[in-house]
Amino acid sequence: MLEVDRLGAVVRDERPWGAFDRYTLNEPTTVKIITVAPGQRLSLQRHEHRDELWVALDPGLVFEIDGVRTEPAVGDRVLIRAGQTHRLSSSGPVARIMEIAFGYFDEDDIERLEDSYGRS
Repeated sequence: MLEVDRLGAVVRDERPWGAFDRYTLNEPTTVKIITVAPGQRLSLQRHEHRDELWVALDPGLVFEIDGVRTEPAVGDRVLIRAGQTHRLSSSGPVARIMEIAFGYFDEDDIERLEDSYGRS
């Protein structure tokens, strides 16, 4: 049985042996595992040319999307559309997300609005 996730980006497929979640199918994507050091945070940023799907892999993460902060459980997902402001941080331990970027991916497509490390 196929069930489309509420984000519209993930399809869950139930099988007799269990299930799998498909995050992308035959489309250009870039997949990264991002590790955030204890108590650190990425820049507050936005992108013009890509959407991002974040999947929490560890406890202790904080997602900030358009000014709203949430502490996701392991496995929680959020879809960030091009143009939305976002930031990722760790509330304590080392924490990781899987990031899937949909669309044109280039590290130059980062508009930093605020950065703890002095980057622009």
